[in-house]
Amino acid sequence: MAEQINQTTIKNEVTLEGVGLHTGQEVTLTFKPADANTGYVFKRVDLEGTPEIAADVSYVVDTQRGTSLEKNGVSIQTCEHVLAACVGLEIDNVLIEMNQSEPPIMDGSSKFFVEALEKAGKTELDAAREEYVVKDVISYVDEKTGSELVIMPSSTYEITTMVDFGTKILGTQNASIKSLSEFKDQISDSRTFSFLHELETLLEHGLIRGGDLNNAIVYVDKELSSDTMEKLRKAFNKDEISVKPNGILDNLTLHHPNEAARHKLLDVIGDLALIGTRIRGKVIATKPGHFVNTEFAKK
Repeated sequence: MAEQINQTTIKNEVTLEGVGLHTGQEVTLTFKPADANTGYVFKRVDLEGTPEIAADVSYVVDTQRGTSLEKNGVSIQTCEHVLAACVGLEIDNVLIEMNQSEPPIMDGSSKFFVEALEKAGKTELDAAREEYVVKDVISYVDEKTGSELVIMPSSTYEITTMVDFGTKILGTQNASIKSLSEFKDQISDSRTFSFLHELETLLEHGLIRGGDLNNAIVYVDKELSSDTMEKLRKAFNKDEISVKPNGILDNLTLHHPNEAARHKLLDVIGDLALIGTRIRGKVIATKPGHFVNTEFAKK
């Protein structure tokens, strides 16, 4: 028998403040210690009765621009970067209090959540950690997009993601970790990204309210019209915007050449946190996205 590994939570509470990417609302998020077998629970302290929503795949309602949960009319949007930080640091139980529906986007990665949780410290609880040990190969395929997630037996939780957006600017990339111990250094600072053509649509619909250019890598996959330039300058409060030789807007510098694939790996960890238990198995995700990730989690 393997020796029993105990569940963990954080020692102290810790608070972050920022802006929600899609809502543009100022938000305060506080991580608090939680008892054994709590798992990850979001609590809306701005609503009457401070309702709670467990991070559970059965509450997923929308995967359009991130993974959103809803229970009894109460919603949590874009939960995956926060959850990835909790899983990546192997913290099993934590209460996540927010005074808005969406966590702060920070820099578009999990880095700031990881730093906050490390500051809070980790402590062991007197209860065995549950783990979903993969015995058979399980897969989910989305015929429409060609996305596929597979999990197979392994001695640790390992993940490989392969992305292919069929654009010249961002060809095929992949990223891997052999165990969660690599998450902090290899994956947590990889930021969210989008393509110029998506950005134009979002700008038209007024959907990037919290998005200043510091929290998303923008791949320029088409000609930048002066009209779009103007809209971008307004949206991001910048005098000038230009495209770097590597085809990304000049708002930021990549942390890793394959940052897009690493961010997709971060998203996979965050979305699979919704299974509600630890995972021991090797995940291979081809063209992952929030929809396929959460459908796979359900399966």
